[in-house]
Amino acid sequence: MNVIYILWLRQLKRYFRSKARMIGSLGQPILFLFALGFGFGPIFQKAGGGNYIQFLAPGIIGMSILFTAVFSGIEIIWDKQFGFLKETLVAPVSRIKIMFGRTLGGATVATLQGAIVFLLSLLVGFQPVSLSLIPIALLFMFMIALVFTALGTAIASLLDDMQGFQLIMNFLVMPLFFLSGALFPLNGLPAFIDGIASVDPLSYGVDAVRGALTGVYHFSFSIDFAVLVGMIILFLGIGSYLFKKIQI
Repeated sequence: MNVIYILWLRQLKRYFRSKARMIGSLGQPILFLFALGFGFGPIFQKAGGGNYIQFLAPGIIGMSILFTAVFSGIEIIWDKQFGFLKETLVAPVSRIKIMFGRTLGGATVATLQGAIVFLLSLLVGFQPVSLSLIPIALLFMFMIALVFTALGTAIASLLDDMQGFQLIMNFLVMPLFFLSGALFPLNGLPAFIDGIASVDPLSYGVDAVRGALTGVYHFSFSIDFAVLVGMIILFLGIGSYLFKKIQI
C-alpha cells in the first residue's frame, strides 16, 4: 500500500505544482458553460427542455473529468522518455501496484478538476437540487475518473510517442464526449446514435452526475452505478495487463 500511496501522492504534487496546467485546463469548460449555456439556453427553453444551464453543467463536469483523466496517460509516455518509468519498474514492487497508484492519482486529479468546474458552474447559475446529494455526485465523478484514467493508462502502455497518443485519444475522446448526452438529451435520438450512446461509458457517468445534482436521470441510479462499476473493473483489468507488458 505504501507504493500505491507514494505514486498517488506524486500525481497530486505534480498537479498542484503546475499552476499553468491547473488554470489552462479550466479554459475549455468555462467556454462551454458560457458560450453554450447562454447561447443555446433560450433555444433549449423554447423547445420545452427547461433551464439549459441545469442540463449542461453536469455534462461539462463530465467533460472536464474525461479529458483530464484520459490525458493523464501522457505522463506514462513522458516517464518512458525521461527514464523515470524504467527506474520505477525495476524496483522490487508489483507492477500492478505501480499501475494502481498512478491510476488512483490521475483519477483524484481528474475528480478535483471536476469539483472545480462544479464550483464554477454555480457562478453561472447552476443550482443543485440538494446539497446533501453532492457527496453522491462526487462519488460518481471519481468513478468516471477511474474508468478513463485506466483507459488512458492502457493506451499509453502500448505507445512510445506523445503525438501518436494525442491522435488516438482525440479519435476516442471527442466521440465519447459528444455522444454521451453531455450537450443534448438522449431522448428521441435516431436508433444508430442511440445505440452508440448506450455503449458509451461516459453516457452513464454524465447521467449519474446529472441525476445526483438535478434529480433527473435518463437511465437510472442503479443502472448508472452498475455500468460504472463494471467499466472500472474492466478497464483496470485491461490497464493492469498492458502495463505489466511494458518493455523499457
